[in-house]
Amino acid sequence: MPVTSVPSAGVEWLTVPDLVDALGVSQSKVRRLLEERHLVGIRRDGGPLCVPAIFIRDGHPLTELHGTVIVLSDLHFTDEEIVSWLLENDDTLGVAPIEALRAGRKAEVRRVAMTLA
Repeated sequence: MPVTSVPSAGVEWLTVPDLVDALGVSQSKVRRLLEERHLVGIRRDGGPLCVPAIFIRDGHPLTELHGTVIVLSDLHFTDEEIVSWLLENDDTLGVAPIEALRAGRKAEVRRVAMTLA
């Protein structure tokens, strides 16, 4: 899936220090969450690693995100492609996949993701 750019209109981005504050954990724990794919982030315009704030709910990484990121990673999506796909409106879902995940439509989102192979 070629990505020309990650959608940024209306997206709030959190750096690692912002995530430390938002999650109430150490910087090493934030890095572990990224390494273990509970969160996924990108470097925008060569800047620091950033994660969309919508990937966080109630001071925790969105639980539905982890498995979806794993599915997309297994399909050889780059982190930029994963973030882009999650944020862009999907015709099959009728909304951006991240919105569908937040609405409890995890199985449907993963089913759509698996058709991207």
